[in-house]
Amino acid sequence: MTSLLRHLVIAPVLLFAGPTLAQTRSIIVASTTSTEQSGLFGYLLPRFSQTSGVDVKVVAVGTGQALDIGRRGDADVVFVHDRVAEEKFLAEGFATRRYDVMYNDFVIVGPKTDPAHIAGDHDVADALRRIAATKSAFISRGDHSGTHEAELRLWKDAGVDLGSAKGQWYREIGQGMGPGLNMAAASNAYVLSDRGTWLSFRNRGELAVLTEGDRRLFNQYGVMLVNPAKHPTVKATDGQAFIDWLISQAGQSVIAGYKVGGEQLFFPNAAH
Repeated sequence: MTSLLRHLVIAPVLLFAGPTLAQTRSIIVASTTSTEQSGLFGYLLPRFSQTSGVDVKVVAVGTGQALDIGRRGDADVVFVHDRVAEEKFLAEGFATRRYDVMYNDFVIVGPKTDPAHIAGDHDVADALRRIAATKSAFISRGDHSGTHEAELRLWKDAGVDLGSAKGQWYREIGQGMGPGLNMAAASNAYVLSDRGTWLSFRNRGELAVLTEGDRRLFNQYGVMLVNPAKHPTVKATDGQAFIDWLISQAGQSVIAGYKVGGEQLFFPNAAH
């Protein structure tokens, strides 16, 4: 039986597709918000669909939620960026193989007034310690996304205990990267962002990139087909076709070609 999420995603198609429904091929991809909010999917997916005839319906949520959608069999493919969580997904048998697709990096964005004095600091742990020491406002996604999990690891590396800070200078919003940046812009706060979403973000206010370049800010994206042995409803052939295209020279070239303001947002690194 089709799961609830599949029904909700596909139901609008049933209302309008009429006699052509049987000819429609589509897959559901559960993916991190950064691939959607950066504009990458808007650029990439029409090119895949044009060459394959397969429509891609995206459920854009945090990485943790995307993997949970895959666990329930409510997606055919997961496209995320938290290697630790991805390896756990594999170990649980919800996928049989993971593929590197592309990378970019995280940056700490903050107000140009920079009350914590982190501008130009390429040591992310040091920058976070300064933010904590000055009790400068920091917006956390708090949504168990890949970015949020990376942020928590960075605070741990910095030796900062967030327990007493929550609800004070450290604010968790439980939302995606776009809302996080909007909140930071509205409150002149610091926030950890993937560079792709930052470059696509228009409502910057007084925000600027202040800390970047630390190797710990590396941000790898991976893609996996949900295991059809676990969930027979998975559209394995078309889902694998999407993955194969992403990691092909054609797909990698499209990823490299996506730019905002002349800047490349994602860097393909699939193994060939």
